[in-house]
Amino acid sequence: MKTIIRILFIVILFNTEASAQLVTFLQRGHIQYERKINLHARMRKPAAGEDGGWYESLKKNTPQFLVTNFEYYFDGNTSLYKPGVSEQVNNPFVRESSNTVYTMLDSSISIAQKQLFEQSLVIKDSVRRINWKITSETRKIAGFDCRRANAIILDSVYVVAFYTDAIIPSGGPESFTGLPGTILGVALPHEHITWFATKVVMEDVRKESLKPPTKGKATNNKGAIEIVEKATKDWGDGRNALLKALML
Repeated sequence: MKTIIRILFIVILFNTEASAQLVTFLQRGHIQYERKINLHARMRKPAAGEDGGWYESLKKNTPQFLVTNFEYYFDGNTSLYKPGVSEQVNNPFVRESSNTVYTMLDSSISIAQKQLFEQSLVIKDSVRRINWKITSETRKIAGFDCRRANAIILDSVYVVAFYTDAIIPSGGPESFTGLPGTILGVALPHEHITWFATKVVMEDVRKESLKPPTKGKATNNKGAIEIVEKATKDWGDGRNALLKALML
C-alpha cells in the first residue's frame, strides 16, 4: 500500500512540475486573437432637430459588431501578426482594416503592412515605446492568468491591456508590446475596439510563418503620415481620424 501511495505521489509531482514548466517557459507558439469593433457605438448620431430616419435605417442594416480573426506566431523575440479566416461582411458602410505586423523585439524593429484606400503600405520603423502603468487587477484570458496595464498612445488614445508572464516574449497583437510578458487582451474603450486571445498553442514555429510583409510601397511612420496628409488635404477632421486609425 505504501508503495502504491509513493508511486502516485511521484506521478502527481512529476505532472505538476511538467505543467508548471510548460506554462512558465512558453517562448514559442501560436495565438489566435479575435478583434471586435462595436459599429453601432461608432456611428454618428443625429444632431438635435435632425431627422433620424437615416440613422435608424443604417443601424438596422449594420451588424453591431464586426468580428475579425487574427493569427499571431512567435518564436523568442520574433513575431508575426496577420489576418486569419473571418466571415465576410457585405455592407457598403463597413470598411475593414486588416494589418500584418512583423516585429523583432531584440532589435526594436517593426515592419507593418497597412492598407490606405487602394494602396498598400509597408511601414518599417522602430517598435513603439509605450509608457505602461501596471495595476493589481487580474483577469483570465484563454486559460492564462493576466494582469492589467494602462497607457496613453498617440497623445490621446487610452489603452487597457492584459498580459501574462507565463508566455515570455513581450509582444502582442498589432503594435502593442513592452510589457513583462505577452499581451493577450487589448481594449481601446473610446475607439470601441478590442483584441482578445481565444486560443494559445505551444508549438514549434516554421520559418515560413515568420516572414515580414513585402508587398506595398515602402516607407516609415513619418512617410506614411505625409502620404495620408497629401491624400486627405481637404478632409478636415476626417484626416485626423484616418491618421489615428493608420498609426494604431
